[in-house]
Amino acid sequence: MKTTMVKKKRDISHQPIGQFEETRFEKIHNVIFSDSNEASIRVAEEIAELIRKKQNQNRTCVLGLATGSSPIRVYEELVRMHKEEGLSFQNVVTFNLDEYLPMEKSNIQSYHYFMHEHLFNHIDIDPENVHIPDGTVPPEETVAYCLDYERKIKEYGGLDFQLLGIGRTGHIGFNEPGSHYNSGTRVITLDHITRVDAAPSFLGIANVPRKAITMGISTVRKAKRIILLGWGENKAEIIKKTIEGEISSQVPATYLQNHSNCTFILDTGAASELTKNKTPWLVDACEWTEELKAKAIIWLCEETGKTVLSLTDKDYNDNGMADLLSKEDSYDLNIQIFNKLQHTITGWPGGKPNADDTHRPERAEPAKKRVIIFSPHPDDDVISMGGTFDRLVEQGHEVHVVYQTSGNIAVSDTDARKFAEIAMNLNPSEKVQKIINSINNKQDSQIDSPELRRLKGDIRRSESYAATRYMGLKDAHVHFLDLPFYETGTIKKNNLSEEDIALMVDIIKQIKPHQIYAAGDLADPHGTHKVCLDAVLEALKRLKPEPFIKDCWLWLYRGAWHEWDINEIEMCVPMSPGQVLKKRNAIFCHQSQKDGVMFQGDDSREFWMRAEERNRDTANKYKALGMSSYAAMEAFVRHQF
Repeated sequence: MKTTMVKKKRDISHQPIGQFEETRFEKIHNVIFSDSNEASIRVAEEIAELIRKKQNQNRTCVLGLATGSSPIRVYEELVRMHKEEGLSFQNVVTFNLDEYLPMEKSNIQSYHYFMHEHLFNHIDIDPENVHIPDGTVPPEETVAYCLDYERKIKEYGGLDFQLLGIGRTGHIGFNEPGSHYNSGTRVITLDHITRVDAAPSFLGIANVPRKAITMGISTVRKAKRIILLGWGENKAEIIKKTIEGEISSQVPATYLQNHSNCTFILDTGAASELTKNKTPWLVDACEWTEELKAKAIIWLCEETGKTVLSLTDKDYNDNGMADLLSKEDSYDLNIQIFNKLQHTITGWPGGKPNADDTHRPERAEPAKKRVIIFSPHPDDDVISMGGTFDRLVEQGHEVHVVYQTSGNIAVSDTDARKFAEIAMNLNPSEKVQKIINSINNKQDSQIDSPELRRLKGDIRRSESYAATRYMGLKDAHVHFLDLPFYETGTIKKNNLSEEDIALMVDIIKQIKPHQIYAAGDLADPHGTHKVCLDAVLEALKRLKPEPFIKDCWLWLYRGAWHEWDINEIEMCVPMSPGQVLKKRNAIFCHQSQKDGVMFQGDDSREFWMRAEERNRDTANKYKALGMSSYAAMEAFVRHQF
């Protein structure tokens, strides 16, 4: 990359987390931020600066815009700038990347609806200057329509700025694997993975359109400036392939390597697989912190297939870690990491009474702790930490499970109808008949009625009681907050409100816990888990002055999709084969989420299968490093607040 280009790109980032200069592994400039919120604000600032610059020149500013969860915060900030700082969009012309086909503009899943909901309805842009591909174009007219879309972009002098997201297939816009370097706006068949990722918004993959209209690779790469947004660990692998891999039609985003003014804006999750972050010792000399040392040695074990205690000087030297041996020999290093790993393992997640806790993850005192398990949805508790849940109850701690949301959107209409019909048979009523009628008359993508949402929430609540009773918990220790941010009836949720935070504060003050467990599965920065964790952290922040908070520890677990890296784990709870089975049965209590769960992501297995494999993999990784052999293990990281 040219030095002048790097200087130009530095302006947007102010104080980013990470490196400005590319390493020898990287072929696209990237800037890494600690979180997507700050990154989005910086991107919005660059767009605003470009708009104002064009205004001062009395020229039109032509923006290429993207949809999806990644740019939402950027649009929110642009709206804020318009309302609070007077940023005008009168000189702005926009062209959106894509639209599903077929798709009515009024459909809440349409990108036309998305853009107006998040941006256009809130700014002073001339509606004539807004261009979004039309999802209602008849098949026989699509070729002419696409050519006309290209022509309009050219008439405005091309795109001054193009905002992009990236799909897990490496698609930009809907340019799926196989897209040609010189492709223009056209109709394309969506990749299966793309449709799977869209399935939650459409309440099932069967409802996701198979085709779309998209700007082409050629159209995108002609933009004068390109910024691609990448958030979350679920994008990390494709980000690495795009930035460090070879240019390939199988990863269309790699075509951006040839663009002269392109920057990837990433959060730490999305950038986690980049060589400079995952294995920085392979890039340059490192400052060997204790955390980095553990990460490197565990990686070395995986590379060599050896246990920690069997690593030799030669292993270190042959794998770019020779400078670690300049102060300590391999034997001492190995012993340190072996002990560190061994001390994370405990069968006493609430602390072992009357034991020396110097090297244990949890405190011995108080011997009986008050515990809150926060569960974003009404099954994350047993899916993510069912074995630990069982241990805490078994060992006599006062355990409370707090379900943060109703989870109603994840109940299918089929299940809801089944329960409504049972209720109708037992006690016929107009209210129940109304629910049945609303299901029978429901149109595609129509939002559930409040009555139907309430029924679906009740279904999940009953399943939760079944699971917690099976785990030996009293009903009085099971709490349902039904946080308002979730109750929209759609996959898109509201922002956290004061009411949400107040409910969180109240339940924590009521229980005064010594331990809190919360979901730290942040692969999707706009997902429910992230919002629920934000609610926990904000509540704890407000409760800081309370005396009981000084004795409260927060442990984070992961969900069904990801696990903590071994070097991150601070407490690992072994499970016996019997506990594995007990956890499975507890998950089975959530019957509406079994046999075709609505939001399963890219993994077709059921949640209990994923959870068991994840726990088994963790145990196998510990065993491969030289630790004791267990059937399964659940992992946690302590969060300092």
